Amino acid sequence: MNSGTHQARRPTIYDVAKLAGVSPSLVSLVLQKPERVSDKRREAVRAAIAELGYRPSRAATTLASSRTKSIGLVIDDYRNLWFVDLLRGMESVLTEQGYQVTLADSRPGQNRIKEAADGLLAMHVEGLVIAAEPGDATVWGAGVPVMVAGWRNGVPGDADLITNDDDAGGAMVADHLLSLGHQKIGHLSGSGGAAAHRRAGFEARLRQAGACPYIAGEEGGTSEEDGYASASWLLDHHPDITAIFAANDTMALGAFGALKARGLAVPADVSVIGYDNSSLAKSRYLELTSVDNRSDVVGADVASALLARIRGVISGSQRMLIDPVVVVRATTAPARQGHPGILK
Repeated sequence: MNSGTHQARRPTIYDVAKLAGVSPSLVSLVLQKPERVSDKRREAVRAAIAELGYRPSRAATTLASSRTKSIGLVIDDYRNLWFVDLLRGMESVLTEQGYQVTLADSRPGQNRIKEAADGLLAMHVEGLVIAAEPGDATVWGAGVPVMVAGWRNGVPGDADLITNDDDAGGAMVADHLLSLGHQKIGHLSGSGGAAAHRRAGFEARLRQAGACPYIAGEEGGTSEEDGYASASWLLDHHPDITAIFAANDTMALGAFGALKARGLAVPADVSVIGYDNSSLAKSRYLELTSVDNRSDVVGADVASALLARIRGVISGSQRMLIDPVVVVRATTAPARQGHPGILK
């Protein structure tokens, strides 16, 4: 065979299979697990590879073997940085196993999560991780294992779920602020499942202690703009609050803007605490007190459980709660003396 005929384009796995007289899937098997192929066929494939100057690519190998080694991750908003640690945790497990993560954003809207999931399924991902609100969309029964990361509304009771213990995290926020003498505390919440659990834990602990929670934004979003709007409402209607708990760090950033617009300082006038311990909270400029929801741990556990599900080594629904941790930084301080919102 004249090798010059192959110089016009890069040789493919199909060219190797044709020259060796075998199927593309067998070529893929030689590349991945040569010990499972007979000596005669293995040598034929290797000779064809050498003659053609073929260099295997990930795409060609997975196509021929009908394995993409890819996991789909659906999030709900790129602007909310909480998912960065989740993705990092997933990759810490998946990369070692030769898997990659394909990301899709399902920003709020009619059937957006279904569109995002369908797009990933069309790429033949081997499993799905849902880190967004499913709503009425049906992603279960999609033909691949599905794992839910974080509390979500509309998730079936028997779905695989790994999440931060947001109820406990909300209670920890209440304990932290109460220990600093705060009594009248505002909370910026949202309509999602995680926000609901954080709100429930926070509100229950405050009421148990006889303190007064003021809640805003239960039916809204959790963006910076939502945080600004909810904080503005709280400060206008309850000017005696001495602390604000935001359902995530992005909303806390909006709260900073609302406070600044009213000439209030953090934490001298009003303490602010967020949730997620994202890169925003860790910024040396903000130094935001925040609850670490340990998204990296959630991500690693989600990936491990999903791989086990793909391999068929686990049965029954998986449910796991990860304990949160309050990370105290510069934005929370004792309630200002003489302020009507201080704990007596």
